[in-house]
Amino acid sequence: MSASIIGTDPDSDLAVLQVDVSPDWLTSVELGNSDELQVGQRAVAIGNPFGLNGTLTVGIISGLGRTLPLGHISEQVGGRFSIPEVIQTDAAINPGNSGGPLLDSYGAVIGINTAINSEGGTNSGVGFAVPVNTIKRVIPRLISEGYYPYPWLGITGRDLSQIDVDAMDLPVDRGALVVAVTPDGPADLAGIRAGDEEYETKYGKLLVGGDVITAIDDSPVQDFDDLLEYLLSETRPGQRVLLTIIREGEELSVPVVLQERPRD
Repeated sequence: MSASIIGTDPDSDLAVLQVDVSPDWLTSVELGNSDELQVGQRAVAIGNPFGLNGTLTVGIISGLGRTLPLGHISEQVGGRFSIPEVIQTDAAINPGNSGGPLLDSYGAVIGINTAINSEGGTNSGVGFAVPVNTIKRVIPRLISEGYYPYPWLGITGRDLSQIDVDAMDLPVDRGALVVAVTPDGPADLAGIRAGDEEYETKYGKLLVGGDVITAIDDSPVQDFDDLLEYLLSETRPGQRVLLTIIREGEELSVPVVLQERPRD
């Protein structure tokens, strides 16, 4: 059996292969809806762990909305992109399971197994799968264009902490703190400001003083993941978004035109 690569996307850990095989040999699967998943429901993983073909393991969904720093490393940005909205499961996933489906109790695909959290490289009850709604969004573009064009804001940030609130005397206690802005990126061109002050804490020095994003297009931003998830699910490159920010204690609205994420 031979196959050719149609498209790849390292920032969702997905690829499309064209397989040279008769359709009679294949059985289609139903795709579920990962937006409807709940913690505690049944999860079934299928794969080939350690080369053991057709292995099935059963567990539950133990977490939703995880963000994993498993995307590609960009020289332009100087960091690694993250995969948001990842499903966490305790269904046993080991080397060889990656690429296999994660199913619900009705046999519908709810994700694709992608990673485990383990110091020894074997299952520790914490596995992760890319959600099926991400697959539905990415795969058609991989087939038509060979890659997926991600919207890009051009910032590095973190969840706002109480330390930041105290250091900056902020009127809010939730949001995404801008730590760095990529030169000539969308946020930089719109005038978004990065952190420029070092604040000494018992955990070490923190960079503070940057803008705090509290909403995007009137959708609340409680933490950095909220911002990332909105960008990936609701926007496209070239789209104009409106950021609500806190700067020097005042609330401002800043329009930003998104660019396509660098693919270097």
